[in-house]
Amino acid sequence: MDMNEQILKIVMEFTDEGIHVIDSNGVTLIYNKAMEELEGMKGSEVVGKKILDVFPSLTENTSTLCKVLKTKQPIIEQYQTYINKTGNKITSVNTTIPILNNEKIMGAVEISKNFTKVKELYDNAISMSNHLKNCIRKDGDFTFDSMIGCSPSFIKCVDIAKAAAKSNSTVLIYGDTGTGKEVFSRAIHNESNRANKPFIPINCAALPEGLLEGILFGTTKGGFTGAIDRPGLFEQADGGTLLLDEINSMSILLQAKLLRVLQEGVIRRVGGIKDIPVDVRIIATTNEEPYTAIKNGTMRKDLYYRLSVININIPPLRERKEDIPEFIKTFIKTYNDEFSKDVWDISNEVLDAFLSYNWPGNVREMKNYIEGSMNMVDGHILKAEHFTPQVQETLFKKNLSSGVFDLGYDFKTSIDEYINNIEKKIIDDALRSSDGNITKAANTLKIKRQTLQYKIKKYEIK
Repeated sequence: MDMNEQILKIVMEFTDEGIHVIDSNGVTLIYNKAMEELEGMKGSEVVGKKILDVFPSLTENTSTLCKVLKTKQPIIEQYQTYINKTGNKITSVNTTIPILNNEKIMGAVEISKNFTKVKELYDNAISMSNHLKNCIRKDGDFTFDSMIGCSPSFIKCVDIAKAAAKSNSTVLIYGDTGTGKEVFSRAIHNESNRANKPFIPINCAALPEGLLEGILFGTTKGGFTGAIDRPGLFEQADGGTLLLDEINSMSILLQAKLLRVLQEGVIRRVGGIKDIPVDVRIIATTNEEPYTAIKNGTMRKDLYYRLSVININIPPLRERKEDIPEFIKTFIKTYNDEFSKDVWDISNEVLDAFLSYNWPGNVREMKNYIEGSMNMVDGHILKAEHFTPQVQETLFKKNLSSGVFDLGYDFKTSIDEYINNIEKKIIDDALRSSDGNITKAANTLKIKRQTLQYKIKKYEIK
């Protein structure tokens, strides 16, 4: 076995994605371990046999592999729901690529990701939202009066948001991770004339294009394998507000379809031919500066102009540090009630650390830190000793005013190992501050999502 064959064998065996390769006659050549687990079949049952003989529920029109053999055109991130051999319903997101030699079709490769559990969660969420259509907001929901902050930049944002609440125009909210973009979105909805109608949030970064399209616009029976007649979030949010979180993570193609909805006020279900009118107010958020997103090709310029009728740029916590004491007071009160504690304040050491720290995770990061320390305290004052070792190292061993780390290098560890440990800790902190969201952590670290995933595996970060 030569080097290339060994590499191919290792990739096929250890990749998390299913790989299915057929020749020009539809006969399976490769069917890796991940695909076996996804479809509940052994490779010996599939390899050497025609795909339609092995999967009788598929046809030349519904099988993405067969379709690519015919059209010679790739299919990118299309999701399918089908029944495997054991009778279980499987949802996968497939990218299928033709193998060509001088325009002659030689076969096709399909790469599949298992989204069965994700789809089940969203199916449950969609079903639950059907029961919430007529719900009136509760007193505990977010309003402008519940917002914390006295800094001029923050007050300006609140004033813009209050004006937005009196309008039905689209709103684009920009802010770093953890600055409170959804808080603003909910307050705008709750103070608007749509308050008695649904407020439905969806994270555009959490799902691939094919699955997200079906969830947003709904599906029509027969539109694709496993499709059923079901309304999407646009129909369910009719009369209310749809929050599109991390709009810059939505594919450019799907952004074009969203632009049509905004311009014409109608949606068309996936696989359908009927236009359905909807009355939905769109609030979109992005953690990437909009003009940077346009320049990087992650946001359409025409969609940006259509969304940004009203613009709100929430300042990061590092630019409104005068608000930190009020956040501390509020979070202590919250967790006093929740944990039956009697904490009055924080120590001067902790306050100094909070005021000097740069807060890459913003308000969410601070809230998490205080919640953790409130679990540990027995007395009336939160002190440095009540924070976890990781938080202590982050808050109390870093001189942010000078930008210098307290390295504490003992010259006993190799420099490579020491640097790896520092990188591991930085990644771990970024993941904690973003609540484990890899996309947000990658944006915080200013690296590609794939690079972060590689480093998470490299350092075995859980």
